[in-house]
Amino acid sequence: MSTRASTERTPRTRTGAVLAAVVFAGALLPISLTGASVALPGISDDLGSSLPAAQWVVNGYDLTFASLMLAAGSLADLFGRKRMFRGGLIIFTLTALLAAFSPNVLVLDILRAVAGVGAAGVLTAGSAILAQTFQGQARAKAFAVLGTAFGVGISFGPVLSGFEVNTLGWRGMFLSHAAVGTAVLLFLVRHIKESKAGEAGKVDWPGTLTFTASLFLFILALVQGPQWGWGNPVIIGSLIGCAVLLAAFAVVEKRQARPMFDISLFANPRFVSVSLVPVVLAFGFTAVLMFLPSYFMSVDGVSASTAGLILLFLTVPTLFLPMIAGTLTKYLSNRALMTLSLLVTAIGAAWLTVIAPHASMALLAGPLITIGVGFGISLGILDGAAVSTVEAERAGMAAGMFNTMRLAGEVVAIAAMGSLLVSFTQNEVSGGIGRFSGAYDGSASSLANTLVQGTLPSEAGKVGSGARGAFETFASGGYTSALHSALWLLAAVCAVGAVGIFALLREKKPATASAVVTSAQDAAEVPAKDKELV
Repeated sequence: MSTRASTERTPRTRTGAVLAAVVFAGALLPISLTGASVALPGISDDLGSSLPAAQWVVNGYDLTFASLMLAAGSLADLFGRKRMFRGGLIIFTLTALLAAFSPNVLVLDILRAVAGVGAAGVLTAGSAILAQTFQGQARAKAFAVLGTAFGVGISFGPVLSGFEVNTLGWRGMFLSHAAVGTAVLLFLVRHIKESKAGEAGKVDWPGTLTFTASLFLFILALVQGPQWGWGNPVIIGSLIGCAVLLAAFAVVEKRQARPMFDISLFANPRFVSVSLVPVVLAFGFTAVLMFLPSYFMSVDGVSASTAGLILLFLTVPTLFLPMIAGTLTKYLSNRALMTLSLLVTAIGAAWLTVIAPHASMALLAGPLITIGVGFGISLGILDGAAVSTVEAERAGMAAGMFNTMRLAGEVVAIAAMGSLLVSFTQNEVSGGIGRFSGAYDGSASSLANTLVQGTLPSEAGKVGSGARGAFETFASGGYTSALHSALWLLAAVCAVGAVGIFALLREKKPATASAVVTSAQDAAEVPAKDKELV
């Protein structure tokens, strides 16, 4: 009896360790994203970087993360999920360690881009490992726990990173990421069993290269457009190159025996809807999460840790909602939950236009919590729904396709939000900045960059004391108006997305009466013939 109990405990211990490895490593990924956003003002001041250069600390990570997701999924299926998971975590951990010692922003940007490569391996292989390790209801619970881990990373990432930036500096923040990654590698990864897809094949490098280059050029244009001007030859060339490479990608994929994108999967409306939901939500949640800290630090002059604490209203709901959403699936369809997620987020984004300089927490709590609830609903259902659309042997491919859409959406949302804020703010301040020509020697463009970067207090320090108060009020008002305009656009994107997703998930119509009659007659003929034979 004791022997039997011992043998039963071993698999549970192993599966628990497997889940812990994927969950702890998975939580690092959103923490690395949100932490970098809180640390951007400190990084900019320390390394003397411009807004576009500092934004690539975030965009470079998300860009490679999104672009290489499918390649990582294919590699995991072909060469081993454990091998890909461990290799990705080693890359992520090592780059975090090196980032802490970056001498300039260029080195930091490069390291963050490499960290995204590792993150792609961790997430795709981790999702496939869970799909392979757990079955049935246990699989649903495992993915709900993974969704909660993402919620933890999103919820406490800004607070933890803000505290670390204030006490240890932004370099200490990256060192903490390296420490957690090392612990997972040393104590948990060894419990994972290796698994591969049954089919032989190869990685679709032509598809990977054309897709990655296309996405890179698109993000480059979005980030640098407001800085260089939309008519700049480099920006125009980037957009043209993006379109050409996308066309090349489509041609390449049609000729591949094992393409990076399984195009036939996109004929399934359910998979398409699951993949589009996080793309739309990225505009309503991720973009807000990334740029609110800079608003609070610029307009209200608060510290990074205080900005992180304010964001708890936005992020804490994502800690609890994934498990609640998993329970709600017993009573509500995925169609209803996905649509609800988008609608609630849209309401929250529109409501957040009440934000103003030195707004009270009572005023901001409602809209921030609403956005967090909308996003949190999706975390508990999307990963499991995406992976469950295919057989377990192709789990890496499904996870790669879904997470590519999710991460690409985040990259585009962050870049678009930054571009909109800079452009809107520049328009708002350009008309009145001339009033401070004797006290402030910067341009409307440089002021817009300063505001969006979260460094207005240091910039205002250069203005004479007699005009400083009026200058801060003017700049803060322009930034607030620009943020309101951006929030209305984000709310519209989520509302339109909700309608589209609801329509896309429409149930198929039942068979026509004539078809039912014909089918019934065909079925009736079989026993009749059998009777004749008897």
